[in-house]
Amino acid sequence: MPDITRPSGIKLRRLRKRDEFIAVRRGEKRRGRLFLLEVLQRGDQDPPRVGFTVTKKTGNAVKRNRIRRRLKEALRVHAAGDMAAGNDYVIVGREDVLAAPFGQIAAELSRRIRNRHGKQP
Repeated sequence: MPDITRPSGIKLRRLRKRDEFIAVRRGEKRRGRLFLLEVLQRGDQDPPRVGFTVTKKTGNAVKRNRIRRRLKEALRVHAAGDMAAGNDYVIVGREDVLAAPFGQIAAELSRRIRNRHGKQP
């Protein structure tokens, strides 16, 4: 599945290669209780690209996949429109995503993506 489509039709490209994920680490980091959001401005106007990762310390494969699926759905349904063209985003999921209500995940994700320079609104 190469693209994530939001109901409004916004297409997001996915980061797939390790080098792409490592490159985003050089960018801005926006920390939160549920996830870490890393953002890198590419300097072009291509559609935004997004990658998801969950470390093994959060649990077994079942837990990691549930975290990843919840974050993907929150992004697809609520936050994809907040992403700026020409940016790469990596979302590093944390175990607290499993216990959080879906609305809270979506709101936090949307707020962190819109948030400029990591400053709290």
